[in-house]
Amino acid sequence: MELVEIKQELEKMSSRINDFRGSLDLEAKQEKIGHLESKMAVPNFWEDQAAAQEVISELNHLKGHVNSFTNMAEQLENVDAMYELVSEENDPDLFQELETEVEGLRKKINDFELEMLLSEPYDANNALLEIHPGAGGTESQDWASILLRMYQRWAEDKNFKVETLNYLPGDEAGVKSVTLLIKGHNAYGYLKAEKGVHRLVRISPFDSSGRRHTSFASCDVAPEISDDVDIDVRSEDLKIDTYRSSGAGGQHVNTTDSAVRITHLPTNTIVTCQSERSQIKNREHAMKMLKAKLYQLEIERQKQELSDIRGEQKEIGWGSQIRSYIFHPYSMVKDHRTNLDIGNVQSVVDGEIDPFIDAFLRSQIS
Repeated sequence: MELVEIKQELEKMSSRINDFRGSLDLEAKQEKIGHLESKMAVPNFWEDQAAAQEVISELNHLKGHVNSFTNMAEQLENVDAMYELVSEENDPDLFQELETEVEGLRKKINDFELEMLLSEPYDANNALLEIHPGAGGTESQDWASILLRMYQRWAEDKNFKVETLNYLPGDEAGVKSVTLLIKGHNAYGYLKAEKGVHRLVRISPFDSSGRRHTSFASCDVAPEISDDVDIDVRSEDLKIDTYRSSGAGGQHVNTTDSAVRITHLPTNTIVTCQSERSQIKNREHAMKMLKAKLYQLEIERQKQELSDIRGEQKEIGWGSQIRSYIFHPYSMVKDHRTNLDIGNVQSVVDGEIDPFIDAFLRSQIS
């Protein structure tokens, strides 16, 4: 870069950081941090472990966000000062150091901008990643295992935690099916860019004739949604009827209004109980049944929501791939949605997929 180009780049970065400052609302974030820290100081904070972890996670994310911005702003001041020094002194080593600092700051700004753009529902959630090989037996199963390693390496580089929920090994090599839970802030927001069919072209290590093979594997990505559904039943939403029980139940079964029917008006869910002679006990049982039914309705709603998020499922084969990884006759990884291509295939399958994620997410916003 020429010195004038560096000056122009610094002006652009300064403008972007100022834009961040305007949209971040640092004062509100600092106030929220103080509120969360006050929560942690309460003596019984750790009594509810799950709630405590949520508070800590939110606090760490907010602090990380604020600290990242503060560090960027400070680094910009340092780079500006270095630019002024380089402008006054003709020092090649200092100029090279300036170029390195500018490039590092540009990457930080891009990463920070992308983090701010991940504001869709569920973007902040953990991610469930499933990998399934397409037709082709051992060859495609081996390709699935390469993708598995790629995502594990990527997650480790992000300091995300990876849990294997399901693993079905291939007959000779690779995997038939694998499901990962990737835990980390914005894990789903990033990995939703990877949903689709991935195509591999290479000389097969399983072909004694050394022929070129094309293999496919699919990645399905969904956000982890908590199943800890708290069913809050409001009394004003209930219609409770009592009536005389029928059938076996002892000498009082047909002489008292012990049976209970509860209707949940918002969902038109109806439960009845007449197993006990006591109306009070039947009512208790009916309420438990109602909560169980409402819980199930909520689970079904979440499943439908996940189904909508997953979108159309494509066949694992030709014409449906989102990305091609070509080892032979040349080296290239090409994303067919953004047209981004990278020549170093090995670095990509070693986990360096951020450029593809970045390009896809920005294409969805622009």
